[in-house]
Amino acid sequence: MTYITVALRREVVNRSGGCCEYCRVHQRNRMFPYEIDPIIAEKHGGATVSENLCLSCYLCNGFKGSDIGSVDWVGSGTITFLFNPRQEVWTEHFRLVDAEIEPLTPEGRVTVFLLRLNALERITERELLIEIGQYPCESFYRE
Repeated sequence: MTYITVALRREVVNRSGGCCEYCRVHQRNRMFPYEIDPIIAEKHGGATVSENLCLSCYLCNGFKGSDIGSVDWVGSGTITFLFNPRQEVWTEHFRLVDAEIEPLTPEGRVTVFLLRLNALERITERELLIEIGQYPCESFYRE
C-alpha cells in the first residue's frame, strides 16, 4: 500500500471516532492498534485517498485482507461487494440484535460472513462491552 501521511491517518481516525467501521468496537477496547484499511485494495485499482480509507480493527482487517466481495451463499448465490463505509450507511446494512450483528442486505451478509462478525468470541466480546456501556461505538449514533 502507498504511504499514508500523518494528516490522512488523523483524518481517517477522527472521521471514525476511533471505532472500527465494520464491527463498531472502539479502539480503546482492544489490545492492538487499529489499521487504516483501503476499502478497495490497490491491486483492485483502489487509491490511497480519504474516500477509499477506513479505520479497521485488526480482526476485521485480517479477515478482510484485500477482498472486495464474496459469494452471498444465503441469498442469491452471486458475488457481492462488501459493505463500503465511505459510500454506505452501516444501519442500512446491519442491525444489532442483542450482541449479534444481523445483516439486512446482500452486502451485509457477505460482510458478516467474510469478516466473521458473529464468531462466538466476537459476540461474547460485544456482550461484555454492552454490559459495561462500551458498545456500540459513539460514532454509531452519528449516522
